[in-house]
Amino acid sequence: MSESEKKDPRVTRRLFCQATGLSACAAAAGGTGILSIDFLRPRALFEPPTRFALGPPDAMETGSVVTDEDHRVIVARRADGFRALSSICTHLGCITRYQPDAGVIACPCHGSRFSLDGEVIGGPAPRPLHWLEMSVSDKGLILVDTAVEVPQGTVFKL
Repeated sequence: MSESEKKDPRVTRRLFCQATGLSACAAAAGGTGILSIDFLRPRALFEPPTRFALGPPDAMETGSVVTDEDHRVIVARRADGFRALSSICTHLGCITRYQPDAGVIACPCHGSRFSLDGEVIGGPAPRPLHWLEMSVSDKGLILVDTAVEVPQGTVFKL
């Protein structure tokens, strides 16, 4: 055996390319495995319950308005009873706010304005605010369900 035929213990260019290629394939297979396992994990969206207790009816005086920003609801008590309105603007879905000094519900995004009955009194909103179902719990608390719409003008009376 000649001296040139002996194996060189140093890393050759061919061995380096082979090792790099195998490492890239192993990284790609590992990434694919991790993404596959992540895909099998269920995706759950936790939202607040649609039905919630607003409080005792006596806590709201006649003429008062309560805004629940978590549930996106505006509840008004008038002389004829309670009404719960969705605070989601019917124009593009922005969250409206009650403005007590003007006595209206206003959308900060595009300027729509609604009366306390949900009627459009100005702006680009095409429809009135949605009216929501109200009831009383066994404990005497006012319940509002944001998943159930009632016809406009449905006043909740005790």
